[in-house]
Amino acid sequence: MNTLRTAMLLAAMTALFMGVGYLIGGSGGMAIALLIAAGTNLFSYWNADKMVLSMNRAVEVDEKNAPEYYAIVQGLAKRAGLPMPKTYLIDNPQPNAFATGRNPENAAVAASTGLLQRLSHEEVAAVMAHELAHVQHRDTLTMTIVATLAGAISMLGNFAFFLGGSRDNNNPFGFVGVLVAMIVAPFAAMIVQMAVSRTREYEADRRGAEICGNPLWLASALGKIARGAERIPNEDAERNPAMAHLFIINPLHGERMDNLFSTHPSTENRIAALQEMARAMGSAAQASRRQASPPPTQPDEPTAGPWGKRTESAPPAEPPKPNPWGRNPTGPRNAGRRGPWS
Repeated sequence: MNTLRTAMLLAAMTALFMGVGYLIGGSGGMAIALLIAAGTNLFSYWNADKMVLSMNRAVEVDEKNAPEYYAIVQGLAKRAGLPMPKTYLIDNPQPNAFATGRNPENAAVAASTGLLQRLSHEEVAAVMAHELAHVQHRDTLTMTIVATLAGAISMLGNFAFFLGGSRDNNNPFGFVGVLVAMIVAPFAAMIVQMAVSRTREYEADRRGAEICGNPLWLASALGKIARGAERIPNEDAERNPAMAHLFIINPLHGERMDNLFSTHPSTENRIAALQEMARAMGSAAQASRRQASPPPTQPDEPTAGPWGKRTESAPPAEPPKPNPWGRNPTGPRNAGRRGPWS
């Protein structure tokens, strides 16, 4: 089903690309746009993930220079039944993360240093589980290609005035066609991005909560990331807004409303859905315990969480614990080797 959706999306983006070419240069412009779109689609399939990682200046890490972060991703991938993705860190103070890659065998996940510094161990695990859910649902190819094509369409629209201003071309609409291309092309590409991202974020939230084992971890993480994104700018994302829908929370300022013009669902709505999921899981667990043998005379021992920490099935009443990683998000310093952010 996802393969069909991807094919339909590529066809729609290619048609949009050709339409912009026709508005700018008539039939000749449409033919050129078709060739460019075909080349862009082919290039995006094989290289879009590398482009996205490069635009965000992501650095690949492993168990030596980012031991705890790498171990989190490794454990989550095993729980989800996925191959171990390549793991990247982005030297950026804004807390955020994204996934990319054409399939689970060639996937990559990236987290910012701000995410590792500001979130707890469990919250980081929930965020990376969300990104692995995108990998498992094969959303990464679609979302990465959309980012590449949307950027190309927006660029074509920005150059429409210069490309279509000459009287020697075959533009049947004249300056009106150029003006329409300048305005409509970026807007249409943005709408496609929104449609892709918004419908997939809720599913990734749900599956990510299942992978990490606690929907409230992800709910707490989303709140912290959203507040951080409001206060801390992401200069790389601002320069390349076509990538915004890849992140777990929109990295651009002023994009919080849950309406047609937002790339992500409302954070409040996502948190509410996760809280409802946690209540449903709690009710199901209580019903299961009632159907089991009579309760023991001693209180139940807390169950072991997926990271070896003992955790209550209900959310703790006390304030969240401080980040167990301290000031160095990539793990303990080695005497003879410095991590990429040390």
